[in-house]
Amino acid sequence: MSAIEDAVCLKIQQRAKFGLQKYGVTLERTDLTKLQWLIHAQEEAMDLANYLEVLIQKEKEKTNANDNS
Repeated sequence: MSAIEDAVCLKIQQRAKFGLQKYGVTLERTDLTKLQWLIHAQEEAMDLANYLEVLIQKEKEKTNANDNS
């Protein structure tokens, strides 16, 4: 694996540890239905879309500011 993939794997492990400490469960939990898992995934995807939109808007603002210089 590359250093990038190693870094991603480490972050996944750290995130799993954080989730276990915060919520007291792992992704091996069995108390959620398939629909609940899908809703969780959708909510996470919507958060990602929001984060991406913030960064896109900031890049556009920076580009517009440079074009006006």
